[in-house]
Amino acid sequence: MGCAVTRKTCLLLALSWAALPAAQAQVYPGKPIRLIVPAPMGSVTDVIARVLAQKLAERWAQPVVVEDRRGANSVIGSELVARSVPDGYTLLMVNTAHVTNPALHANLPYDTLRDFAPVSMIAVVPSVLVVHPSVPARSVRELVALAGARLDGLNYASAGGGSTTHLAGLLFNTMAGVSIVHVPYKGGRLALTELIGGQVSLMFGSIMLSMPHVSTGKLRALGVTSAKRSIAAPGLPTIAETALPGYEVTTWFALVAPAKTPGAIVNKLNSEITSLLTLPDIRDRMLFHGAEVHHRSSADLGDHIRREIAKWDKLIRESAARADPL
Repeated sequence: MGCAVTRKTCLLLALSWAALPAAQAQVYPGKPIRLIVPAPMGSVTDVIARVLAQKLAERWAQPVVVEDRRGANSVIGSELVARSVPDGYTLLMVNTAHVTNPALHANLPYDTLRDFAPVSMIAVVPSVLVVHPSVPARSVRELVALAGARLDGLNYASAGGGSTTHLAGLLFNTMAGVSIVHVPYKGGRLALTELIGGQVSLMFGSIMLSMPHVSTGKLRALGVTSAKRSIAAPGLPTIAETALPGYEVTTWFALVAPAKTPGAIVNKLNSEITSLLTLPDIRDRMLFHGAEVHHRSSADLGDHIRREIAKWDKLIRESAARADPL
């Protein structure tokens, strides 16, 4: 009898533990959620976070509080979340820096793969390759030929060492077999201003900031950096389709949580975000900032993060690229 009771008790306990994650998801969220943004207020990362936070709060009748914890190229905010309780009440909005930091900065206070649970991809923002009108290239193929023929003279502006605008040029050089000189600035707007003024030759810049100057003739657009043509500039070909097959650089945005956050909660968050991203007003608000909604399952996001870390690690280490000091 004692053994039977013991076996029955163990079975009941096992069933209870198995049901716990589902029960957690059913009551989640039962209190306010903190959404940490490791980027400046007003940045695209911040804007996307606030759009989602507002909609999630409306659906759940629970506040979703956005906290901007900028600093050290997203490291400060990321470390805060990595060390948080994995209960779904502290989340992190990340961008491409999440996967380039491991190669750019030694001794990160967290492990990008081990310490975070991928939740959902949110959006991507392609860049556009723009040149000053004095550059005699009207296509990406012509630019590659021009760069290959010149020993010097061509250079590209970036928002700073280690930025996506820097790495886009680095990947371009590597794939095209050219050596266009990198000129870092303190921010993308300053870099764009210098390009318009003719101090530099070209830039892999923001579509939203660059295209108005293309329309006035101050700049010439050659192609977009995404794998597919951009919704914001559908007439522009991709760099991949015109000259460098496989070339792809985007700034992407995703939601992650502390590692060991219950899978049921991760799945619930992913499901809610998938639903939100189908709403026309969400798509329109993001597109206004150049962001195209792009959903992935949590598993697909995890695979994407691993591929991106490997891609940038190889490029950065082989080129000995350096980031601006934290």
